[in-house]
Amino acid sequence: MVVVVEQNATEKDIEGIIRILNDFGFDVHRSTGVNQTVLGAIGVKPDFDTRQIEVLPGVAHAYRITEPYKLASRSFRQEKSVFKFKNCEIGGDSIVVMAGPCSVENEKQIFTIAESVAKAGAKFLRGGAFKPRSSPYAFQGLGEDGLKLMRRAADEFGLLVISEAMDSNQIEVVEKYSDIIQIGARNMQNYNFLRELGKSSKPVLLKRGLSATFEEWLMSAEYILSGGNQQVMMCERGIRTFETATRNTMDISAIPVIHAKSHLPIIADPSHGIGIRDKVIPMARAAVAAGADGIIVEVHNDPDHAKSDGAQSLFPNQFEEMMKQLRVIAEAIGRKIA
Repeated sequence: MVVVVEQNATEKDIEGIIRILNDFGFDVHRSTGVNQTVLGAIGVKPDFDTRQIEVLPGVAHAYRITEPYKLASRSFRQEKSVFKFKNCEIGGDSIVVMAGPCSVENEKQIFTIAESVAKAGAKFLRGGAFKPRSSPYAFQGLGEDGLKLMRRAADEFGLLVISEAMDSNQIEVVEKYSDIIQIGARNMQNYNFLRELGKSSKPVLLKRGLSATFEEWLMSAEYILSGGNQQVMMCERGIRTFETATRNTMDISAIPVIHAKSHLPIIADPSHGIGIRDKVIPMARAAVAAGADGIIVEVHNDPDHAKSDGAQSLFPNQFEEMMKQLRVIAEAIGRKIA
């Protein structure tokens, strides 16, 4: 249930509404915008009469929302969520670019890539220290040593860090070195893991599952939000379809649909979305045109010898060209590249 508070309601009125909702057994989450306060009342009560709330002092409207994802919905927060970092913000007018290798391989590699993507205009250095690979025999990442290298390289060139945690026991170490915790597609419905991320103080980038619907994806975000972590970003990274010409099918429609359904920012990952190097830039252009709040791509200084995902990683000069093209498209739709 969503309770819209009157604009002239006092803090005492609002506290009274929250107390009564709690008495009825609802968990209440408060959202205060520029001109309006909205209360999200969470609880499965199919027979509850909303008139019991509408008669309270300070209540403008009380109504049920059909979406099972209460905190992620536009009904709960009409304004877009904007997450601020020390050198940029995500969800505002600017489009943020995150770039780096699939896996951190060694010091020279990550420092070389960090320098090139920073020079071209990226704000975040992405890279995997813990790698979820389909084969147990493939390169699994450098672990904490890889995170240390990423942090050093990012600090050297004025970048922020985004890296993936694969399990609850990795949250603490990834938090230590990263500015954003990435959750991969295979973990989108790992609900115990998502509950633990709800306790984290770091923003979370939640990738869409390989065959997930929009509702399933947003319900996964709801697990994190309901745990107390309000800094969740969605990431469209392609879905599995019957098509075999590309690694995945990049669902560009997810960008405007998620914006309509949710206040959460959405990032596009054309590297995984298409899986073919020469198709990454066209899909990044399309994602920006569709309204993405950010782009995350894989870049490698020697992709032909990369330990993972070299075929979908851009060369540094290709990344530089992509940034030039994205700036033109962003300007055309009234935005800019951060």
